[in-house]
Amino acid sequence: MKKITTTLKNGSCIKALMVSLVLLSNMACGQITKLKPYPFLYDVLPPVQSPTYINDTVETILILTKEKKYALVPVAVENGTPLLYSYKVGTFMGKDQQLLVDKGDFPELAITGHHAEDRLEKTEAITGIPVRVLNCTGRPNGYSATGFMAEDEDIISVLIMDNRTVKNLGLTHFELAKPLFHVWNLILMEYELGKWGRFYDNINQIYYNGNTINFQASGSKGWQISIFMDEIQGRHNIHIDRKLTETEEGYLNEKYSYLSSDKMNELKFRLSNLDFSEMLPYYIMRYGFYEGHSGYRTDPISIAFIFGLKSLEQIDKSTGEQLYNSLFDHFVSK
Repeated sequence: MKKITTTLKNGSCIKALMVSLVLLSNMACGQITKLKPYPFLYDVLPPVQSPTYINDTVETILILTKEKKYALVPVAVENGTPLLYSYKVGTFMGKDQQLLVDKGDFPELAITGHHAEDRLEKTEAITGIPVRVLNCTGRPNGYSATGFMAEDEDIISVLIMDNRTVKNLGLTHFELAKPLFHVWNLILMEYELGKWGRFYDNINQIYYNGNTINFQASGSKGWQISIFMDEIQGRHNIHIDRKLTETEEGYLNEKYSYLSSDKMNELKFRLSNLDFSEMLPYYIMRYGFYEGHSGYRTDPISIAFIFGLKSLEQIDKSTGEQLYNSLFDHFVSK
């Protein structure tokens, strides 16, 4: 009797169980409980997948706030009002052109979600800007101190090699842009609700395809302009990471046992951590550009792993079991 009494005192567990049973019971009886989107907060974890569509039409992701509350945040990838940072006309925090693909330069990308490599090899300009200029402005100390690619890389080599990686993964550039747009649209929702601040810490975790992703974000006073001279800009530092499971740890320790301790730690960190700005989902969707091996590179392998688009074993096989090299080797210019 003592054990029963102790258990009953755990009100949060009882409440969680009751809510889950009610929801599941209603679903089983054909009475689908209408779920409420953010800013509504749940005390217990709703029994839904994430991402998911709630109430048939609203695309959402499940998040955890710093107060340990749960919410289903609308994050649909769609075109919207302008996204603009300007001292002259002010700041506009809209989704802008999230569905736009540069079909003028890359018609195959717009149709299939992949580049045609022979077209890339012949490409002399992107958005009207010569490749030689993009290489100059995109390398370190060009438009950015850290650069959009490494000193020994060029824009075409980066596009070609990442396109190969994406195809080997069995994914499209659109599928890899989507979870990053979900994260960015989460931030836009915080702006819309007046929850964004200089020292932002309202949302701590994102649930995605069965993974728990740690989330941090901050803004800056200035912003980064695009090497393609389009409307894409960046002024936010976004960090996501997730912990490897015991199975994943075991897989890497066995398959890559020849790596030194330092290199193994580097591999695990690079695989499970990403630091990027809001420019990246637009870059990936529009150009298939993940940036080269610079400070803000958003590797398609890391995206697939963190967001659970592919299993670790599937990712490793897609690299020919050369995961370390695939993450660290530069795409050296020819």
